[in-house]
This record gives sequence, C-alpha cells and structure tokens, in this order.
Amino acid sequence: MAKYSKKAQEKVEQSMHEFKEGTLKSGKDGKGGKVKSREQAIAIGLSEARQEGAKAPKKASAKKQGEKARSKKTSPKKSTAKKATAKKAAKKAAPKKSGAKKSTKKTSTKSK
Repeated sequence: MAKYSKKAQEKVEQSMHEFKEGTLKSGKDGKGGKVKSREQAIAIGLSEARQEGAKAPKKASAKKQGEKARSKKTSPKKSTAKKATAKKAAKKAAPKKSGAKKSTKKTSTKSK
C-alpha cells in the first residue's frame, strides 16, 4: 500500500522544481522569504497536498503529540499513587521530629 497518493507526489515534485529554480517561498502568500533547504521544500509540497485532500502521512509533530497523549493517560495513575503514599509517609515522620526538638528547647529555656 502506497504511503503517498499520486497527487501528493506531484505536489512535492512541483515544489522541488520551484525550489531548484529559486522561486519557492515559505509562509502565507510567500511572505516568509525564499526556501533554502530541500527538506523545507518537501514539507511545503506535502502541506499543500494535505490541504487539497491528497493522501499523505501526518506531520511528525502530530504523531509525537498523539503518542505523548496516549502515554500520559496510562502512566499518571500509577505514579500518583506512589507519590501520594510517599507524601503520607513523609508527613507522618516529619511532625515527630519537629515536636521532639520543640520540647527540648522549651525545657532548656525553663531551667535558665
């Protein structure tokens, strides 16, 4: 099964041709300036193909965001439980130490 449709391939080919001629510009209405890299030219071609509805894979950044969202849904449940128990244990241990210090200070000040 092909990753890219014929229409997408033609768009990339067209943008590469413009890039080699030096007429391909980035941004809306070409206000971003001249395209200087081959990768950018390909990205522009694919973007235009997607806008016209051609079959082309999602952007790499969109794929990464989807993976992050999936991993965030499953992992926080486990980690929050661990954090909560660690906090409870810390709270239980902390007052005992501070209470003992306060009582020793008070007894020492009374004896003076």
